[in-house]
Amino acid sequence: MALLKRKLKYLVTVMMINLFIFVLISRNSGQDKNGLDKLRIPSKVFWAKLVPSSAYWNHQQQILDIQNSPILLRNLSSADLPDWLNDTALTSDLCQPNFRVTTQVKDYNTLPHRFKDFLLYMRCRSYPITRDVPEICKEQPFLLLAVKSLAPHFDRRQAIRQSWGRAGVIANKTVVTVFLLGNATSVDHHPDLSEMMHYESSHHKDIIQWDFRDSFFNLTVKEVLFLEWIQAHCSGAQFIFKGDDDVFVNTHRILDFLKGLSEPKAKDLFVGDVITNAGPHRDKKVKYFIPESMYIGTYPPYAGGGGYLYSGDIAARLHNMSHHVALYPIDDVYTGMCLRKLGLGPKKHKGFRTFNIEEKYRLNPCAYKSLMLVHPRTPQEMIQIWSWLSRPDLSCQ
Repeated sequence: MALLKRKLKYLVTVMMINLFIFVLISRNSGQDKNGLDKLRIPSKVFWAKLVPSSAYWNHQQQILDIQNSPILLRNLSSADLPDWLNDTALTSDLCQPNFRVTTQVKDYNTLPHRFKDFLLYMRCRSYPITRDVPEICKEQPFLLLAVKSLAPHFDRRQAIRQSWGRAGVIANKTVVTVFLLGNATSVDHHPDLSEMMHYESSHHKDIIQWDFRDSFFNLTVKEVLFLEWIQAHCSGAQFIFKGDDDVFVNTHRILDFLKGLSEPKAKDLFVGDVITNAGPHRDKKVKYFIPESMYIGTYPPYAGGGGYLYSGDIAARLHNMSHHVALYPIDDVYTGMCLRKLGLGPKKHKGFRTFNIEEKYRLNPCAYKSLMLVHPRTPQEMIQIWSWLSRPDLSCQ
């Protein structure tokens, strides 16, 4: 017992000495040899000179960042701001074509038409809604399934309604399905399907449509309009799945996954097939081609737009942040940009297969049982896979 007391006394003494040395060092670390406080002088200039980016998107984002920076605006007078920040087009009617872009983007005249169209209307975020279902979330859903579609894709929407997009109470949870459409215009050589759309909308009451040109580059417009719609009409949705109309989704697997989440994980949930260390394609033959005059830099981590899953809380934060991020012509990359601004990132989940599964497993029902999403699938394949998974005698090892 005496030996134990001596050991304890020794340990306490050592700890007290260490504490005294720590305090002594801490008190003198900011003083000179005379005991006076040192004046710490920065080794380089704190405020870097504002230089406009040569790429149009980066330049627009610079303007937004400065406009939304209370520190910069409070410390810089209007006379201190460079001329390139005083863009009069920012205060004009944003939904009129911005013809100034034709001279601001150096290779504008040689860009594909889809770029010209995007750039002219890049600042427009407000379009009239032509079909709506404002009461669809009257009973707040546990899971909102939002499917990006085009007017001519009736067979895809119908297959989804008959399979993984069935609305109602599933596994004791309320599921709501909506289809997100723009205007399929004659400019893109689409036939007039307005009567068919009117019938489909009246019959199924699950279509949300806005009056903007429904093109690949305008999927980002569809994204910001949908985020706005959620806050106006479905802010009580606990979780949102958003994806394309050519994917198969295992709704039961998603519900099981969501029900098993703890509250902190559920709040910040954003999962999908995450792509990292990517950047813009510079090959004009590639669908995702982006010229250097449009964007420079790498992309933040983002979930492939085939489909991803996120919380209602994240939806609200994305909606707020989207006003601070310049529209980008690739919607899933844009969502990744908004997440990065929020200080968040998408989480990769092996259940999302946006680049398909091995061919040898595609006709095996059990291959889909543990997955959440597989891309691509035809309407016939969606119905077939759903029937496989709905069989009560399906046994998978």
